[in-house]
Amino acid sequence: MTIDLTDKDDPVTQVTSTLPTDGAAAGTHRLSQLDALESEAIHIFREVAAEFERPVLLFSGGKDSVVMLHLATKAFWPAPVPFPVMHVDTGHNFPEVLAYRDATADRLRLRLEVQRVQDYIDDGRLRERADGTRNPLQTQPLLDGIAEHRFDAVFGGGRRDEEKARAKERVFSLRDEFGSWDPRNQRPELWNLYNGRHRPGEHVRVFPLSNWTELDVWQYIAREGIDLPGLYYASEREVFERDGMLLAVGPFSQPREGETVETRLVRYRTVGDMSCTGAVESDARDVEAVIAEVAATRITERGATRADDRISEAAMEDRKKEGYF
Repeated sequence: MTIDLTDKDDPVTQVTSTLPTDGAAAGTHRLSQLDALESEAIHIFREVAAEFERPVLLFSGGKDSVVMLHLATKAFWPAPVPFPVMHVDTGHNFPEVLAYRDATADRLRLRLEVQRVQDYIDDGRLRERADGTRNPLQTQPLLDGIAEHRFDAVFGGGRRDEEKARAKERVFSLRDEFGSWDPRNQRPELWNLYNGRHRPGEHVRVFPLSNWTELDVWQYIAREGIDLPGLYYASEREVFERDGMLLAVGPFSQPREGETVETRLVRYRTVGDMSCTGAVESDARDVEAVIAEVAATRITERGATRADDRISEAAMEDRKKEGYF
């Protein structure tokens, strides 16, 4: 049997195999976009498990980390996932997402490490921001958690289509002894060959979903029947508008003078702090409706609904250089 792997420009990977039947016959098998992306991600998980000593997967209960964990379980099935998961809890997270996080860790019998921003505020290592959001405060707890547990590879759910700083990332992203990211220090990644070499004190961030889009993620969720927190589907919620975003009324996001609370049919495209993550008006109550909605949108989920990315033009890149996800 001879196998010719050909890389096409279109989003479908074509595998041609010649099988001897009655002398010779040729058959063609075409991998779908989702099959190709899944295969690539599983390859990345197995490469890291083989090459690194102490990997960890960042798991918040958001859709990208949920898909990433699902892929990890498939990569090592029927064995358990061979590394722990970690979450940097800002203290302002949606309760539904935290409940989902804990239930998933229990179901899969994962070791869950939680780094709490509130602990850092309580003992004076961090201070509350004037704008009230805590997402930018996650960096120090994250780096401390990595150092404390001596993690040498950290799986993240970042995708290149989300934001321009993330578009610069490689699948294996080297971080120095301070956790910093240097966009000039990116290694070439040809033919799915990844370089995980690092010096003592350094670690590597690994992004198995780099080549996925938001639409790919949702189509994969539909295909695999993956459950998500209910926030991702439309329901009536009390919200108020601020800076062009709809923020949910809650203990960490209260309307200011002149901001009117309304009940609207909304859902969330991404999940961060309650104080900086906006909802979008939507009637998509199930996964098929969400897929149709995402297919029609021209704005990424972070660009549309994350106030922490609007702090400056280079907000995400600045935070990544400091050691952020």
